[in-house]
Amino acid sequence: MTESFTLVDSLALGDLHVFLGRAARVDDGSVRLIGGAGVLAVYVSVLHPAGLLDNSPTVLGLRTFALGAKDTFDAVVPVRSLIGRVESAVEESADSFGEPVTVSLPMSVSTVTWAAITPPRGGWVAIDSVAGEVLETAAREGIDEVAQAVPNGVGEAIVHKVRTEVWGRPLDNPDYLPAGAGFAAVSLGFLGEDDSASVYESGAWTRITTKRGHVLVKRRAWSVAR
Repeated sequence: MTESFTLVDSLALGDLHVFLGRAARVDDGSVRLIGGAGVLAVYVSVLHPAGLLDNSPTVLGLRTFALGAKDTFDAVVPVRSLIGRVESAVEESADSFGEPVTVSLPMSVSTVTWAAITPPRGGWVAIDSVAGEVLETAAREGIDEVAQAVPNGVGEAIVHKVRTEVWGRPLDNPDYLPAGAGFAAVSLGFLGEDDSASVYESGAWTRITTKRGHVLVKRRAWSVAR
């Protein structure tokens, strides 16, 4: 197994550090790293089913970074451990601006169910666009609803049930996207001022893409293409 990866420079390392920090605030679990063809793809889970009988949609966030070497790997690692490795690399690269930076990988974990589902790399068809305001409104309203519905000290099962109900609810327009897509776009920093998002489809997956990242939603295998 690959024990490290190399990013093109400290700017990419800083971007990765910010993204991982946001991801940890959403789900303090694990991230999936796929390296190949000079690109590092970092997947994080925003919402996923807790079991076979759970009808929650799968909502993932994705950021890509340029690799400074032709590393090829696929690893699932604890996000907090990876943040620690990245912070160490930030300190070590403080005096080497513009140079490639190597980050060591934490020990992999094998019990993360959502990481066994790989979104398609190709076959995406543009079908729509959605205003950033729509996604942001869904996120803000959902955050307030979850906060009001979940008092402090309740069990994990109740929290998951509330989150599933709120973030699995379809948007008014477009109604094929769950509110969780807006939550992912906002919480992971994918929306800027006056941003709009392009919507793509490939099989059972929908991708919402902005200049800052991608939100991937796995739904039932029906097409919304016109």
